[in-house]
Amino acid sequence: MNYSRDVLSQPRKTRVIPEIPATRDVVAEDPATGFTGAVVGCTSTTVTLEDAKGRTRTFPLAVGVFLIDGEQVTLVRPVAAPTGPKLSASGSVQVAGLRARTARAARIWVEGIHDAALIERVWGHDLRVEGIVVEPIDGLDNLPEALAEFGPGPQRRVGVLADHLVPGSKETRIADAVRSGPGGGHVLITGHPYIDIWEAVRPEAVRIKAWPTVPRGTDWKTGVCARLGVPDTATMWGRVNGSVRSFKDLHTPLITAVEELIDFVTAIPE
Repeated sequence: MNYSRDVLSQPRKTRVIPEIPATRDVVAEDPATGFTGAVVGCTSTTVTLEDAKGRTRTFPLAVGVFLIDGEQVTLVRPVAAPTGPKLSASGSVQVAGLRARTARAARIWVEGIHDAALIERVWGHDLRVEGIVVEPIDGLDNLPEALAEFGPGPQRRVGVLADHLVPGSKETRIADAVRSGPGGGHVLITGHPYIDIWEAVRPEAVRIKAWPTVPRGTDWKTGVCARLGVPDTATMWGRVNGSVRSFKDLHTPLITAVEELIDFVTAIPE
């Protein structure tokens, strides 16, 4: 006897878990261990993540293993890029078989370790070609003392990247004093208008609509985390750092400022 299908029954929907290429702009979480980090390597069978403290862990590639922004995903090995001239993250042509040049006496100074990390992420290849070292000085307040100790000169130029370099800011007053002081001709201070270098990363790269507005008097990074629902600044930094793949993920003022500094410190007679 033939039995007709129950007309009230509905076909069971099959859940589709999205596949995400494990590229370096991806920040994923392993829910089994709680480890969250940016992709720093991927093979046909494994993926390696690096967290905000620089720790790395390698996990097997399997269906539905990871979470991205709370959603279950499958990480897959990225498709190989087409052949041709390979560009660095800054957009310059990579030098094949590069051996880092001996460091020049010149320096680029930045305010903190996050600034240094993002510059290395985008301009690291260029800096190694030119032999330029990037060093954090833990805030622009320390700049006059650092310059006095370093002793800038014709062969010892210093480029300084400043946050919040806008008219009337504390950073601008410090920069003006340095420019008019001894050795100021061998120092170039450029900067961006953002309160912190995090804000110089395009929001869409971090997968947010916009950087939140934080009231004056509140620590900006802490305020950003609170408004985005991120538990702490270390977690948010991992997300920001992991989102930057190339100069295209940065706002133009930061790109312009860094390029000017590299040009300045490398324009020294050998």
